[in-house]
Amino acid sequence: MNKQLMVNGTSVLIFRILLSGIFISAGISHLLQPEKVAARISTAAFHKFAVFFGDPHLLGLITGYILLAGGLALLMGIYVRWASIALLFVLIPITITIQLGNGLLHGPLWKNMALFGGLLFFIVNNPKVYSIYNKKLKK
Repeated sequence: MNKQLMVNGTSVLIFRILLSGIFISAGISHLLQPEKVAARISTAAFHKFAVFFGDPHLLGLITGYILLAGGLALLMGIYVRWASIALLFVLIPITITIQLGNGLLHGPLWKNMALFGGLLFFIVNNPKVYSIYNKKLKK
């Protein structure tokens, strides 16, 4: 099913800007307070999953940089698909470690599911409407 769906470019721009906000604020928070991120990881139900990837303090800093850079790229419309892919790959272990242990009725788990949906929209569609990087491929 390859039907074309017309979408208002302004709505895509607003969606992208609003989606970027949570990643920018989370990135700043991770970078300014990595000890709080490490403490949250250490007390999470699935903390062993995160510790498999490394030291919680270092993980907080690394994810902070990725969240901030990906969020800023989304905000500015630079390499939107690649930024969304990076954010998705960071969000998956965060969701598993922090959110899954709290049960299926836990609101933040579903917030992350909604974020997955937003990121998947930009990965699948890669809309270049109102993007800084809007290079057309020559045929």
